[in-house]
Amino acid sequence: MRNYRELDVWKVAINFVTKIYATTSSFPSSEKYGIVSQITRASVSISLNIAEGCSRKTATDFARFLEISIGSCFEVETLLIISTNLNFLSIDRSKELIEEIQTLQRRINALRTSILK
Repeated sequence: MRNYRELDVWKVAINFVTKIYATTSSFPSSEKYGIVSQITRASVSISLNIAEGCSRKTATDFARFLEISIGSCFEVETLLIISTNLNFLSIDRSKELIEEIQTLQRRINALRTSILK
């Protein structure tokens, strides 16, 4: 069993979800059960799947959870684009968060690739 708390990628994912919660706190209250709910759940899912994957016995199982985590990254990125299009998020803030999520995607994928070797 791996210790997810020692993984830098997990730490980055935790920091990212904190930023998402702070960012979405200024979204319209009418989106509480819409975009806000979806983007916060997806961003939480990134770190949760990394952590859950660490509990798996095989590298293949761990890699599968990392794939799910990457999928959640893509979901968050899409929701950031939608939020920007709806003017819930400034273009500058959107670019900043999208760059962070894309970096996180690459880091999770690098981890996935390394454990499958």
